[in-house]
Parts: sequence; C-alpha cells; structure tokens
Amino acid sequence: MGVSILAERDRVSLDNGMDLRLLSALEILQARREAEELVGEDRERALCSNACLLARALEYTQGHGPVFSDGRAVLAALTVEEISALASRWGELHRSCNPGLTVSEEELENVKKNSEPTRPDGCGGGC
Repeated sequence: MGVSILAERDRVSLDNGMDLRLLSALEILQARREAEELVGEDRERALCSNACLLARALEYTQGHGPVFSDGRAVLAALTVEEISALASRWGELHRSCNPGLTVSEEELENVKKNSEPTRPDGCGGGC
C-alpha cells in the first residue's frame, strides 16, 4: 500500500529492524479470508485473524519485505502474547492514522483541503 491519503504516516518502527504498516482494504479482506481457512473453532477466530493481519503488516525496515509468508507462519513463530501485543500496536497505528466517524468538522475540513489536487495554474483551491 502506498501512503494513505488521510494518514499522516503509514508505518511505525518497532525498533528491532521491523515495522508495522497500515494495510489497504484489499489486504484486510485477504487477511480475513485467510483467517477463515485457519480457524478450527470459533474461539480461535481472533488469534487467527490477528496472525493473518500481522503476516501482511509486519515488514523488515530495510527493503520493506514481509517478515512472515502467511498467518500460519506467524502462528508457528510467535507466542499468543506476542501476536496480541503486535496486533494491539497495529490497532493503535490504525486508529491514530484514520480519522473515522469521530473526526471533528475542523479536522475533516483540513483533510479535504490537504487532499484537494492542485490545479494546473498552481492554485490549490483557495484562489
């Protein structure tokens, strides 16, 4: 995913040579579908969903390549506590970067103003 239109940043460093990055809508759907294939019992759903999300969101800082090939690899390599902590960290990044429905009118106007393409005459819409 490229830099989000609304987000001020699209990744956070874990200070260990790895980053967590925001995911596109398509990547979220893919993670959900993969998790459905891994779930054996309903109580496993959250863990499998988080593992599949992390498989897409966790990248090496250098080169931005994936740390894990898929959710099954995450489940095999990390503890439940590690998956939970990393998924929580990703959730914090997601909430801090995506305004959601609770955005104030002033923040919304700022987003709209900053996402307005510059016209050919160089005016950003305020002329």
